[in-house]
Amino acid sequence: METLTVLIVAVALAMDCFAVSLAAGTVTKERRIFTSAVLGIFFGGFQMIMAIAGWAAGSSIASTIGYIDHWIAFIILVVIGGKMMYEGIKGEEVHERNYLAVSTLFILSIATSIDSFGVGLSFALLSTGIVSAAAIIGIISFISSFAGVMFGSRLAARFGRPVEIAGGIVLVIIGIRILFEHIGP
Repeated sequence: METLTVLIVAVALAMDCFAVSLAAGTVTKERRIFTSAVLGIFFGGFQMIMAIAGWAAGSSIASTIGYIDHWIAFIILVVIGGKMMYEGIKGEEVHERNYLAVSTLFILSIATSIDSFGVGLSFALLSTGIVSAAAIIGIISFISSFAGVMFGSRLAARFGRPVEIAGGIVLVIIGIRILFEHIGP
């Protein structure tokens, strides 16, 4: 597979990372660069690992978990997004959420990288090498995540609670999109 195709796939995979990081940025008031780097490392790392895992697993495991992976991502993103919208609408002072908690990092990293598993699987079926493709996917996801936190933080500083509500809406929409992509025709 040519490099341009892998880059396009990597950018598409990184969109979920960007959107979740954007939402995280809306409630990150301090340590923005550190938060950006940590989310970038986790999201980029998980994207890379899941692509490799999908490639290694081949078609046998995909049929085993393929029927529930989209439900897992949907539930996680809708719950987090719904909570963000509720808190933004409720109007209480929102303290900085701890997106750096290990459990939160793992949950969000898994939710944003499930599609990467499928891409890795398709690379295996197409006999595409995975090392350089996974590295590109990881790097693009890191950059997108880092930029998402920084951009979201600037939006929140300027516009406040409406940006937090919008961030929650984005997470819910991503969850719904993932669900419909997998259960649709």
